[in-house]
Amino acid sequence: MPDPISGLVVGGSQLLGGAMQARAAEKGAEAQAAASMAGIEEQQRQFDKLQELLKPYVEAGLPAMQAQRAMLGLTTPEEQAAQIAQVQGSPMFQELTRQGEEALLARASATGGLRGGNIQGALAQFRPQMLAQQLEDRYSKLGGFTALGQQSAAGVGTAGMRTGESIAGLLAQQGAAQAGAELGKAQAYSGLLNLPMQFAGMHFGSKAMGGKGIF
Repeated sequence: MPDPISGLVVGGSQLLGGAMQARAAEKGAEAQAAASMAGIEEQQRQFDKLQELLKPYVEAGLPAMQAQRAMLGLTTPEEQAAQIAQVQGSPMFQELTRQGEEALLARASATGGLRGGNIQGALAQFRPQMLAQQLEDRYSKLGGFTALGQQSAAGVGTAGMRTGESIAGLLAQQGAAQAGAELGKAQAYSGLLNLPMQFAGMHFGSKAMGGKGIF
């Protein structure tokens, strides 16, 4: 004949075990959610830091590209003229031109050709040639800044995509943990809901065998 006391002890153990199981599932989900959130915050922190480090290079690339466009005449005539005037008025252009012209005059003086047409022609061509060379050199150097800005911007974009993917993965883990917790709690509580039926079965089983039941 079933032992009513033993049945109550087993039922109580199941009740306690079910509650503990539900609580454990909930705590596990909370721990997983906290870990995922910490991961998300760290990913965001690293991305913000990278963006901060690359910001000066990205910002340097934009004006360089705008200057290149102006030099090629892709903006306005005024902006193109301003780029040429900036090169002509630079200390480097003035110094290189002065040294070059002095060298031409010194050579002509040494050969007695100061008053000849050749030296006058050379002097007339020297400054425009120097200007063209300096403009080409400036355009090339600006291209370095443009490329640097482009690469830095691409680096920020790539890092942003990777950060987004990592955060999406962590959010998925967080959601899976919460779903698993709810499932674990549902399973635990479903076992608790069966306890009344188990007690009823033990009660009527005990009475059927001549006992007084457990209630």
